[in-house]
Amino acid sequence: PAQAPLCPYREGGQPLYPGHIPTSPLQKALLAAGSAVMALYDPYRHDMVAVLGETTGCLALPNLRDKMKNHPEGYHILQERPRIRLSTLDMARLQGLPDGSLGREYARFLEDNKVSPDTRMPPKFVDDEELAYVIQRYREVHDLMHTLLGMPTNMLGEVVVKWFEAVQTGLPMCVLGAAFGPVRLSTRKLQVLATELVPWAIRSGLNASCVLNVYYEQRWEQPVESLREELGIFPPPAVRV
Repeated sequence: PAQAPLCPYREGGQPLYPGHIPTSPLQKALLAAGSAVMALYDPYRHDMVAVLGETTGCLALPNLRDKMKNHPEGYHILQERPRIRLSTLDMARLQGLPDGSLGREYARFLEDNKVSPDTRMPPKFVDDEELAYVIQRYREVHDLMHTLLGMPTNMLGEVVVKWFEAVQTGLPMCVLGAAFGPVRLSTRKLQVLATELVPWAIRSGLNASCVLNVYYEQRWEQPVESLREELGIFPPPAVRV
């Protein structure tokens, strides 16, 4: 039987999805190595973190896709392919929701941390159109993970979220960020991380159902505490992050 092409295209030479860059296994390995070095040097290089996630997610992404396909809400998301962007969000409505609701707290998180969902990189190196959406969805719900976990966007907060995501997704990029992110933290923060925050993030990640199986856009009015309880995320430790 003929071997599958190393650099897949649609029939007729068209890319699998807008922005797709086909790459061979060797090219992926080189991209993974280079992006890992840059991401470790500067964890805020989101472009390098994105490349690392795409070039090393060949086992984790199909597993996440299967979890979504085997869950009613996750399957619905895969069918409808919703996007979380400023163009799809009614920010005025979210800001007008009651305090404690997912939508209000998500809007507050974006305001307080001066972040935008539009900064999430579109996938380029995932050689499967459906898996490309899965990693896109993971990126676009990342800020919702911060909201659910009650974590800011400083280095300590990011490391805690990465531990939770590493357990939840199995993505090597999350594992790397969780393992090497703490190297820049102070001794005091490392102690809080090791004794309080990481054990909580790991327990929550193991206990919680798959966070990609939540159609967040249909849950804006749900209280954050209610959604945490539904998913199986334990209440955050009472420590200042």
